[in-house]
Amino acid sequence: MTFDYSKPDLAAAQLLDLYKAMLKSRMIEEKMLILLRQGKISKWFSGIGQESISAGITLALDKEEYILPMHRNLSVFTSRNIPLHRLFSQWQGKMGGFTKGRDRSFHFGTQEYKIVGMISHLGPQLGVANGIALASKLRGEQKVTAVFSGEGATSEGDFHEALNVASVWKLPVIFCIENNGYGLSTPNSEQFSCEHIADKGKGYGMESHIIEGNNIVEVFSKVSEMAESIRKDPRPVLLEFKTFRMRGHEEASGTKYVPKDILTHWASKDPIENFQAYLRDLNILTEEAEVVIKTEFSQEISQNLDAVFKEDEVSSTLDTELNDVYKSFDLQVIDPGHKTSKIRLVDSISKGLYQSMERHDDMVIMGQDIASYGGVFKITEGFMKVFGKDRIRNTPICESSIIEAAYGLSVSGIKSVVELQFGDFITSGFNPVVNLLAKSHYRWGQAADIVLRMPCGAGVNAGPFHSQTNEAWFTKTPGLKVVYAAFPADAKGLLCASIEDPNPVLFFEHKQLYRSVYQEVPDDYYTIPLGKAAMVKEGEEVTIISYGAGVHWALSSLDKMNISADLIDLRTLQPLDEECIFKSVKKTGRIIILQEDSLFGGIASDISAMISENCFEYLDAPVIRIASPEMPIPFAKNLESLYLPNERFEKALIELLAY
Repeated sequence: MTFDYSKPDLAAAQLLDLYKAMLKSRMIEEKMLILLRQGKISKWFSGIGQESISAGITLALDKEEYILPMHRNLSVFTSRNIPLHRLFSQWQGKMGGFTKGRDRSFHFGTQEYKIVGMISHLGPQLGVANGIALASKLRGEQKVTAVFSGEGATSEGDFHEALNVASVWKLPVIFCIENNGYGLSTPNSEQFSCEHIADKGKGYGMESHIIEGNNIVEVFSKVSEMAESIRKDPRPVLLEFKTFRMRGHEEASGTKYVPKDILTHWASKDPIENFQAYLRDLNILTEEAEVVIKTEFSQEISQNLDAVFKEDEVSSTLDTELNDVYKSFDLQVIDPGHKTSKIRLVDSISKGLYQSMERHDDMVIMGQDIASYGGVFKITEGFMKVFGKDRIRNTPICESSIIEAAYGLSVSGIKSVVELQFGDFITSGFNPVVNLLAKSHYRWGQAADIVLRMPCGAGVNAGPFHSQTNEAWFTKTPGLKVVYAAFPADAKGLLCASIEDPNPVLFFEHKQLYRSVYQEVPDDYYTIPLGKAAMVKEGEEVTIISYGAGVHWALSSLDKMNISADLIDLRTLQPLDEECIFKSVKKTGRIIILQEDSLFGGIASDISAMISENCFEYLDAPVIRIASPEMPIPFAKNLESLYLPNERFEKALIELLAY
């Protein structure tokens, strides 16, 4: 016998349940490998030889506790008793699955079974678990969240960020690392130089343990013990499961890169064969009982496969697919009251946040230095004293993990706002924004109820790393909404509406406008629907389209020039108010689009193309785009002035009218 199964002393029924949990997933996998060779499925990530980890952890947790598995954790899904026809439909891309044919294999989640599936970038899963665990802690629930990762993903920055955040915030997360020897073909010796992954826990002040991953009894008993302890004393724990991947990373990869003696060694430690022998020795599992169990599983697998193969291929319409990119909702449009105060843009954003926190009593704001310090722009100053440190959360410097945690909060039904200290720093959290938040609802119907606040823009001599207006990175990404207010009253109403919206919203705030633009702003809470532009001025000669600081540049120019112009403030860049644009174009016939962002690939280019395609016969002149040059934003005042396009705008406007 390879393993000691005698401690702790589990009842015979429990031991049989552990055996069945491993066996069922093994039998499904063996069937999938046959179907793969027959060309009836397209790809398979095998967990053969590692079943004891997934099965043991899942059975150790309560069914209402979230698990976040990876590619090779089939036993998580089967141990949660997901009907096999749904799993098989998912793998076949049928409508009976969990993603309507939009994603494959294990890239799905299900609230019904409290499972959150991974994206191919692996690491973000760890940060999402933090958000789910944070929600449990905020609600006073005694729940554990378990998240899986492989040893390869521990090389990603997300691993470091997630463990650090979990440790600082004392979150009830079990980080389950399956150390199976290879990241695809790269051995551990080329992934990290410490002896054990568990040793990394020390650097985070985190409890860690090494577990024999192929011993189902050890996995189940130790995770059960750990989970019970964490429920009473919330904290993160790092568990390293020593195991091995007996098949290729996926079947096409093979295992030729693995020395034969290693494969032979781990084959002798097969978790099912060893446990089966143990149960037979104790007469808990007889040959007759084993035949019955395998026959039942075989029939269940075959019947469900037959049913799924008979399902129609997935079909849809373009309208159906597009309608699922965003979660639909009806915004309650709350009109502003009559009482107003003349305040700055920065104040209007602060008041919108404050009143939203009052309206949503579990909403969380997260960001660097936002608590007692009030944020670098003092927008959350005083919030902590009113709403407490749990809801106004200072974060470590780790944009990626905090955005992932925000997604975990959304999975748990809690709204959040994340303040990026500067919009430029979104690059450190780019992956979860464009690959996790943006695709979430389309993939498996899970809303990403998050607002990312993006202080941005030049004109304050902040140089290349603190001055970008990078909205075009996100208007290009389906699934995201992008808001960019130019005036205080709009900023407050649009921010409140963005928070109400269950979809991910990037809310751009121009730093130069923070304390330079004043306006009468309604004191009470109100909302302005996204996707509606504002006509700031009306005229007959030309249409000027802009947003953010560009609106104020255009106003300044019009004050000096005797021009009758429609001035459109887009306010929302995604969704875009095409109707407002086209109506004005048809009236004036001349269009100039002004943006602070550099020209190539910016939103002005898309608007210009839209106008040309839809309103060509109404044009009396070419559509003109004015933007900043293709260069980083310089620091020195004179160089920054050379960069910004406001002076070039006036010259281009005169030339357009003379065309």
